[in-house]
Amino acid sequence: MNQFGREPHSEGDDLVAEVLRRTGRGKRIVFVSGNFNIVHPGHLRLLQFAADCGDFLVVGVTGDALPAVSVPAELRLEGVKAIGIVDYAFLLHERPETFISKLKPSIVVKGKEYENRQNSELSAVAQYGGKLLFGSGEVRFSSLDLLQREFLETNFSTIRKPRDFLFRHGFSFEDMVGVIKRFANLRVVVVGDLIVDEYINCEPLGMSHEDPTIVVTPIHLDRFIGGAGIVAAHARGLGAQVHYVGVTGSDSTSKFARNTLSKFRVAESFVEDDSRPTTLKQRYRASGKTLLRVSHLKGHDISSELVEKMFNAISSRVNDCDLLIFSDFNYGCLPQGLVDKTIELCKGKNIMMVADSQASSQVSDVSRFRGMRLLTPTEHEARLAVRDMSSGLVVLAERLRNQAEAQHLFVTLGAEGLLIHACDERGEMHTDQLPAFNTAPKDVSGAGDSLLTCASMALAAGADVWSAAYLGCIAAACQVSRVGNLPLTADELITELRS
Repeated sequence: MNQFGREPHSEGDDLVAEVLRRTGRGKRIVFVSGNFNIVHPGHLRLLQFAADCGDFLVVGVTGDALPAVSVPAELRLEGVKAIGIVDYAFLLHERPETFISKLKPSIVVKGKEYENRQNSELSAVAQYGGKLLFGSGEVRFSSLDLLQREFLETNFSTIRKPRDFLFRHGFSFEDMVGVIKRFANLRVVVVGDLIVDEYINCEPLGMSHEDPTIVVTPIHLDRFIGGAGIVAAHARGLGAQVHYVGVTGSDSTSKFARNTLSKFRVAESFVEDDSRPTTLKQRYRASGKTLLRVSHLKGHDISSELVEKMFNAISSRVNDCDLLIFSDFNYGCLPQGLVDKTIELCKGKNIMMVADSQASSQVSDVSRFRGMRLLTPTEHEARLAVRDMSSGLVVLAERLRNQAEAQHLFVTLGAEGLLIHACDERGEMHTDQLPAFNTAPKDVSGAGDSLLTCASMALAAGADVWSAAYLGCIAAACQVSRVGNLPLTADELITELRS
């Protein structure tokens, strides 16, 4: 017996014969092996990289005897076979290098994280002149299978709720309904940049005769609270008592923000900064598409005097607080000194903290929020924080988690969904993924804020990290089903869970 559970025998020879029968002559075979416990976007990128290296992609899924395996082999094999770019997949019951010596593929591919390690496959490929390549795929790769599903399957609703994730982690839709009902017991403080989003809907008139410019005429204007303001409004809409601490200018945009938060029943402590306007982001739209974005803002750090006012406002609100949310857009509202003092204060009072630091048109470092229960960066934000543009997703997530001293990490991947990298009570790491629930989003700009708010409140209400991730995805799916930032409500989420 070997570590793969059985003696090597003719099965490997039979598999080689089957692969050669399927490929025919003159085609370059590429071989990849692994556990594939949960097929996540990082695997899809690796497999796409491998498929691009040759003509016929063969994948060996290891058996159940290895210690890192947590999902039965047949289920793992079924998941790999469902990936459209895989030409042939099978259960591998012998060492990869042994099978490679028999198959003699032109190329063997492993993840980029193995490049500087000892690789037993290297001697096998060297014997017959093959190549061992390392890669993690393109950073911007979108799953072909997701695109195919969008075109080939009939959608009765734009929101899909995957049930296999619930089965794997042992919870139900009704369990999540119970978590949402506990939101009403939470007291939440939100700290971060205030933004007002303005949507100018236009009618297209055509092209200018003077220069190559699209000509539109405005027909309707809508304003919404955004940034950390909508995080606070989401938390209130989901049932919590909320206090928001932020920075504004002294202008009409600030008045709109105050009035809107009052309408949403969010208590606020605003510090006025005469050196900046209240951040206003305008989106000119026509026929359901955004034509142009214009941002009215200043990005310098607030003064030391305003830092002290902000900290005093935070200090006066955290004594009876269950959760503090940092919602950072990197426009100077949260200088590092204020962040560090607030973290120290909350740690001393054993207050749960979560953070998001957005980087769309600006540079961010989400790892500067140390000791968070949860961080929710995009992949781009995670790579910026650890200065790593090539590693696979799981390696990237673990590097960021260690650098930021965070407990859990949700890496948002746009159309590819969510990667969950979580630490259990014993300090062991677990990784899983969820697809994007909404297959036809109307406006994705508020997805991250709703995910952050709902997931962190679920953790504060006693849910485990898997239930929290699922609820966060439900919240994001509901949010992107409409244009503009409107607060989510607990009833909306419950209705969607029970539909």
